Amino acid sequence: MAVAFDAFDFLIVPGRGNSGPQHWQSHWLKELPNSSRVQQSDWGKPQPTDWVGSLDAAVSAAPRRVVLIAHSLATSTVVKWAAGADARQTAKVAAAFLVATTDVENPDPSFDLVRPFAPLPRQKLAFPSLVVASRNDPRVSFSRGLEFAQAWGADFADAGEVGHIGNEAHLGVWAPGLLWLGGLLSKVN
Repeated sequence: MAVAFDAFDFLIVPGRGNSGPQHWQSHWLKELPNSSRVQQSDWGKPQPTDWVGSLDAAVSAAPRRVVLIAHSLATSTVVKWAAGADARQTAKVAAAFLVATTDVENPDPSFDLVRPFAPLPRQKLAFPSLVVASRNDPRVSFSRGLEFAQAWGADFADAGEVGHIGNEAHLGVWAPGLLWLGGLLSKVN
C-alpha cells in the first residue's frame, strides 16, 4: 500500500544547535509536504521544559495528524513530551522517527549540557515509532540505542557506521532514512 505523505504534518525536531542547511532534516523540510521545523528559544543551552513546551505547542497547532522527525537531543524531547502529554495530544501523533538518540544519562562531562534531560522515560510510546542508530555514534552506543528502542516499544534500524547521523555525515536527502520513514508510515492506522 502506498503511503499518502500529504495526509500528515511532518514536524522536524532538530537537536542541540539546530540542523544546518546540509543536514538531512533540512533537506527533508524542503521535500516533505506539510513540513515545518519546531523552533527552540535557545539551541545552545537546551532546557527540557522549554523544549518540551515548544514541541507541545507545535503538535497542538498542527491541523493534521503529526509525524515527529527527531534527531539527537530532540529524541529525548519527544519521549519526555510523550511521557507527560495527555492522551488527546499523543493521539495526534501518527508516528515518531527517532534518529541518533543522545544518551543524556552518560556521566561523561561532555554530556553536561544535555544532562538536564535525564533520566529518559522508559515507558512504551503511544504511537508507532522507529529508532535509527549508527554503530559509531559518539553520542550514544549502539547497544544503548537498541535498549532505548526496546523500552519505547519502537522498531529499530541499523544505519551502519555514519557517526551521529547529523551535519558531519553529509547525508544529503538521506534516501535510506526516507525508506525507513515510509516503512514506519505504512504501520500507521
